[in-house]
Amino acid sequence: MHFDVQVAWESLPKLLQGTATTFIVLLPVLVLGLLLALPVALGRLKTGPQATMSAAYIAFFRGVPSLVLLYLIYSGLPQFPVIRETFLWSLFSNPYVCAWLGLALTHSGFMAEIIRGGLAAIPPGVIEAAQALRLKPWQILFRLRLPLAARYILKAYQNELLIMVKSTSAVSAITLTDLTAAANTVFDYTYDPFTPLLTAAAIYWCITNSIRLSFSMADRRVNRYLVRS
Repeated sequence: MHFDVQVAWESLPKLLQGTATTFIVLLPVLVLGLLLALPVALGRLKTGPQATMSAAYIAFFRGVPSLVLLYLIYSGLPQFPVIRETFLWSLFSNPYVCAWLGLALTHSGFMAEIIRGGLAAIPPGVIEAAQALRLKPWQILFRLRLPLAARYILKAYQNELLIMVKSTSAVSAITLTDLTAAANTVFDYTYDPFTPLLTAAAIYWCITNSIRLSFSMADRRVNRYLVRS
């Protein structure tokens, strides 16, 4: 068994098509996951039922494997008449919609806890100063708390993003041909397991290291005035 350069070159268009599918799945998941995570993170900082519900949301979606969620959404929800016999069927019969929803729920569970940690790390004096200036709560949140929290959570968000890139390989279970599935398809008709999988691994390596370097540059920029020990 050896790495066949010719097979790698001939299979590259298919692998790049799979890479495109990976990004088509990933990018909406990141946006939707953040939108879902923000109110959960804010609720987690409060007390009473809101904090309890937010904690339960985080615990559930951090604990359930993304593959199980994908199966439940893609294969389980259509079993209910309210889905199968209404306009919702046009949504849940689309594997992309199911992939976006399933992975976004998983992503939001982790991101809610990351955002909560970033918000909790802001010194209370900063918030008190903003309140003394009579800034409105929404101004304090969007102009002060979230920008400051972004500095604290940058490295944690990088790790979560790298994990989510690799988690997109689960969408092959609901008929989407992502990068991993494309490599397996090449293996099926070439009977060469090493070349397509190693090529796919190289593409994943390029993606993850590009993300890592981008975050390193962003961290140096936003924290350039931070005194480091």
